Amino acid sequence: MTDDLENVADVRLRLALWQCQSVPAGVAENLERLDDAAAQAARHAADLLITPEMMVTGYSLAADEAERLADAEDGPIAARVCEMARRHGIAILYGCVERARDGLLYNAIRLVDGTGKPLATHHKTHLFGDIDRAMVAAGSVPPPVVTVAGWRVALLTCYEVEFPELVRSCAVRGADVICVPTANMIDYDVVQDVLLPARALESQVYVAYANYCGAERDLVFGGRSMVVAPTGSVIAEAGRIPDMILADTGRALLRGSRETYPYLADRRPELY
Repeated sequence: MTDDLENVADVRLRLALWQCQSVPAGVAENLERLDDAAAQAARHAADLLITPEMMVTGYSLAADEAERLADAEDGPIAARVCEMARRHGIAILYGCVERARDGLLYNAIRLVDGTGKPLATHHKTHLFGDIDRAMVAAGSVPPPVVTVAGWRVALLTCYEVEFPELVRSCAVRGADVICVPTANMIDYDVVQDVLLPARALESQVYVAYANYCGAERDLVFGGRSMVVAPTGSVIAEAGRIPDMILADTGRALLRGSRETYPYLADRRPELY
């Protein structure tokens, strides 16, 4: 875990990023694993646990599997995660296939607070190739920005963080932290090496990126879950194996960085 040592009295949001292997179609097993991870994160006084993309259902699903495993907005998966968040006293951001009220299937991430109250759901808007399009429809609603433990938190899914417009739109709406459940393959390490520090710096936000590791069917995930500060510095990073990393965000660092890099204040949106 990395602390902002400049101000130990700083107001913080403690993040736990759970880097795990994907278990496709193993909903019962995945919920048990999530329960264990929530307990571990709570023992470390984390405010928010972030899992990889579609963690509960597994990421690489055939269309019929996605159909069979899809959870309603108020379905049994939602109820189980709300219960575990309340029991452990920790907010949880997790992913699954969701059947929405419009009847379509979406790649959903859901945020539940530490009392077990659902705070927000986001349907992935930018789908990644045939892997996503074979399973789900693209969402059409902007990413939510909500309050967790006094911090403004935005929700993006995997490929979406690679679009600067989406991250900037969240920052303009007041986000301090961008939380990104992801399923990034090992061939795309450039995302962690280049894009995440750039997104954090150019939009002056913390970026928390929780990835899978290991293999799922014909996919090999790259791990390297990380938290990046608004200065562009990586303050916590996992390797290639299962892990849980902890990082504290700090308001003093955020304020200082926004003074040094006043990109948000100096925007001229009338020109673009």
